[in-house]
Amino acid sequence: MLAYTAHPTAIVDNGAQIGKGTRIWHWVHICATAKIGEGSSFGQGAYVGNDVSIGNNVRVQNNVSVYDAVTLEDDVFCGPSMVFTNVYNPRAAIPRKDEYRKTIVRRGATLGANCTIICGVVIGEYAFVAAGAVVNRDVKPFALVAGVPARQIGWMSRHGHRLGLPVEGAGLAVCAGSGEQYELTEGVCRLRAE
Repeated sequence: MLAYTAHPTAIVDNGAQIGKGTRIWHWVHICATAKIGEGSSFGQGAYVGNDVSIGNNVRVQNNVSVYDAVTLEDDVFCGPSMVFTNVYNPRAAIPRKDEYRKTIVRRGATLGANCTIICGVVIGEYAFVAAGAVVNRDVKPFALVAGVPARQIGWMSRHGHRLGLPVEGAGLAVCAGSGEQYELTEGVCRLRAE
């Protein structure tokens, strides 16, 4: 008996490592050497490549392709139809599989609907990429980025609430949802120790 649930239309290649409680919905394809943790979910039409590592409790919404060289840590949210790339300068006539650039999405980050993540970047813990943004550089932990190309416009809490902190400088803020306190010092936002 499988530890995960897959819809009859899903294709899960032999060898894929899929954790307990993961749900795979309609017309999803999981490739043979993909590694997926526990309690994750893959919406209709999702694709997961071979050289992909996905943590626990990850949400990959409809029509998202997680290509080779992408790592999603625990609790990452990939919004509907968002896009990953793995080649920086693709050409149909020139093979570049040996030039894949690694993309890492750290724990708790949110990638909004229809955003695009250009390969080779690191999205920091609990960062929040707005819908439709195009990310072509690293994103700091807790940063809120938006636009084309994406620019930082604020900070977000672990619970997904915007923090009343300046983009740069210093300050203190409280998450409206959790009451947790955050401190900004020298451009770095941190959850304050209790």
